[in-house]
Amino acid sequence: MSSQLKKLLFFLPLLIFLASCGGSPTNLGETNQGTQESTTTSAQAFNYQDYNSILKEYVNAKGLVDYERLKENRQKLDDFNAAIGAVTPSTYDSWTDAEKIAFLVNAYNSFTLESIIDNYPTKSIRRIPGVWKIRKFDIVGQQLTLDHIEHQILRKEFNEPGIHVALVCAAISCPPLRREAFTGSQLEQQLNDQANQFLINNQGFRIDRENNAVYFSSIFKWFGEDYKKTYGQEPTIDGLNETETAIVNYAHKYVNPDDQKYLKQGGYQVKYSDYDWSLNVQ
Repeated sequence: MSSQLKKLLFFLPLLIFLASCGGSPTNLGETNQGTQESTTTSAQAFNYQDYNSILKEYVNAKGLVDYERLKENRQKLDDFNAAIGAVTPSTYDSWTDAEKIAFLVNAYNSFTLESIIDNYPTKSIRRIPGVWKIRKFDIVGQQLTLDHIEHQILRKEFNEPGIHVALVCAAISCPPLRREAFTGSQLEQQLNDQANQFLINNQGFRIDRENNAVYFSSIFKWFGEDYKKTYGQEPTIDGLNETETAIVNYAHKYVNPDDQKYLKQGGYQVKYSDYDWSLNVQ
């Protein structure tokens, strides 16, 4: 056997290995370290013009939706959701984390609107079979459920508990549906504004001083663990466990000064309000 042939046979497996490791796109929902780091610029921003016009037209100042009219004039929503499915993995990978979070939250909320008008009239999203776990939507070339978008991507890949005041599951006790799309450049300000709106509403937060109790939305009970990494670093508040302390620390940023003082002094019970699953219809 010639020396040249021996060299070729030696390097051939290495060449095959290297070829197999390059160029494969990131799959949504799979943790990939390359997608965890924000980039300074995005190659191609997503166009939310149609979605903004839908929200302004069919959502009122209280975040309630005119589902009847939206169902009668659904083409723009259908076109927007089709555009979500047409985004390529390479375009998605080029976005900053903030842009990805905004895109996924908008997709979740828009697909929820689609689910409602596909089944309207209905009194509650919970009456739609498989709405979270079975019904699938096209997003970045894949078919994913609402639960997958929320639990397997947003909650797993990003440390941003603020999503819980932005995702709207079409119920009265949900945070209000924002009348504009979330965007990467405005995400922090928009999430802060959402928290302000939600926590001045008795559905989101209230203090019962007479009975030494602080009531939060059940959303904070369901997703309390998500707040611990960012808001659970301070010493535990008197009478509260670590998760409750993290929730209180998050809320403390957004409530009025009198409520802030009460929250920090401790000595109360954290409780959670009943969740009203009635449809968020105008």
